[in-house]
Amino acid sequence: MRKIFTILAIVLGFYSLASAQEQKGNIEFGVNIGLNNSYVQESGTSQHTNGVTGFNVGISADSYFSDRWSLKVKLIYDQKGWANGYLTDVNGNEIDNVDYKLNYITIPIMANWHFGHTRNWYLDFGPYIGILTSAKAAGYDVKSAFNTVDGGLAFGIGIKIPISDRAKFFIEAEGQGGVSDVFSNNNNGPSLQNSCSSLNIGVNF
Repeated sequence: MRKIFTILAIVLGFYSLASAQEQKGNIEFGVNIGLNNSYVQESGTSQHTNGVTGFNVGISADSYFSDRWSLKVKLIYDQKGWANGYLTDVNGNEIDNVDYKLNYITIPIMANWHFGHTRNWYLDFGPYIGILTSAKAAGYDVKSAFNTVDGGLAFGIGIKIPISDRAKFFIEAEGQGGVSDVFSNNNNGPSLQNSCSSLNIGVNF
């Protein structure tokens, strides 16, 4: 047990001394992978569907204005959708307990605030746009039922842990809240909007 505490103290000490901060004009690139939990929510209410699990993988560029502020742009392959829905097939039969799998290319553009003694904690927030690449449900291609473009707000919090002079391992929790209807011809029902939370890991360099 004493050895464990000693190792932990050494690691924390190393982390506190790793105080290299990004400066104005620097650009930090990153790659990440993560786990998504997604659902759709009825606009203006707390009513939402059951969640479905997916994954995301992305790249990012973070351009610094100072040691505290930067502009981060991401390009993400995002798996979204919802669980336990229903579908009417080509014969008019209703199929229950259907998982909807919606795949997007998501582009968030976020202000990134770096805080803490070494500026390795960060909060980011800003708009995103998503381009639907495919939509499947119960083995059917249902892409035509959905809007091609999704838009909303993205936000997150994370921490970067230096692992070399330039590279930093990071862990982050992020969320996306849609503001546009996911369906393309939803004239009779309420607007349904994407909602997604994710836990990501990656490396900045």
